[in-house]
Amino acid sequence: MARFCPLFSGSSGNSYYIGSAAHGVLIDAGKNAKQITEALQRCEIPIEAIEAIFITHEHSDHVSGLRVFASRHKIPVYGSNGTMTALQDMGILNGKFPANALSLEGMECAGMYIKPFHIPHDCAEGYGYRLMTADGRGVSVATDLGYMTGEVRESITGSDLIVLESNHDIGMLRNGPYPYALKQRILSGMGHLSNVSCAEELCRFVRTGTTRFWLAHLSQENNTPELAYQTSLCSLTMEGMKENLDYQLAVAPRSNDVGKVMVF
Repeated sequence: MARFCPLFSGSSGNSYYIGSAAHGVLIDAGKNAKQITEALQRCEIPIEAIEAIFITHEHSDHVSGLRVFASRHKIPVYGSNGTMTALQDMGILNGKFPANALSLEGMECAGMYIKPFHIPHDCAEGYGYRLMTADGRGVSVATDLGYMTGEVRESITGSDLIVLESNHDIGMLRNGPYPYALKQRILSGMGHLSNVSCAEELCRFVRTGTTRFWLAHLSQENNTPELAYQTSLCSLTMEGMKENLDYQLAVAPRSNDVGKVMVF
C-alpha cells in the first residue's frame, strides 16, 4: 500500500516521504541530516528505503540538509535544470552523490513514476511533483506557488492525495511585522498560495475525484494550523462537501514528532 509521511512542513523546513514501507523517495530535504534521520525513525521508515531525493527548488527551507544527508547515504538527487545549476553554485552538489537534471517527461524510481511540473515561484526553476505508486495511487505535491497555474492544476487533477500549499492568512500577513517588500513578494504571483486560494482549489479537486488533502508549507508568522484548516473546511462545506465522506483534510505538521503516516 502507498504511504505518505510529512516529515517536516512549513517556512522553517520541508521534507516528505512517499512510497511503500520498503521503497520510496523524499521530496526535499529542508532540515539538517540528523533531524531528517530522526523523523524517518519515528515514522519507521528505514534509510535504505529512500532511493532518491527530488528537490522542488533551491531555497534553504527545502535543501538545508541535502548535502550532508545525500552524501552520507549516497542517495541520488534530482531536480530541474535551473535548480541543479543553483545547487551547484551554492556548493551543495559536492560530487559525493549522484545529481541529475530531471526533464518534464519524468522517470521511474522506487517502483513509482515521478513526473514534475513547473511552479510559479521566485526561484531558479521550481518543480512540483506527481507520483504514481506501484499500486496505482496518485500523489501530488504542489507548494511554493504564487498562484494556481493551468499547468499545475492539470498536472495534479485526479490525484488520490494532494499536498497543497496553504501558506498564509492574507489579513495576518498584511497586518503583521514583515517589511512591506517581503509582504508584496509573498502576495505576488511568484510568492506563496494563501489559505483562501488554497481552499478554492480544494473544491475543484474534490469535484474531480481527489479525496485526501494535506495543507502544507504554513507560515509560522502569518498563519496557524487551525486557521488554515478552518478556511478550507468552511469553503468545502459551503459547496456541500462533507468531511470524512467526500474527502479527508489534514494539516501537515511543522515537525512530525509522533510518526504520523497516511497509508492508503
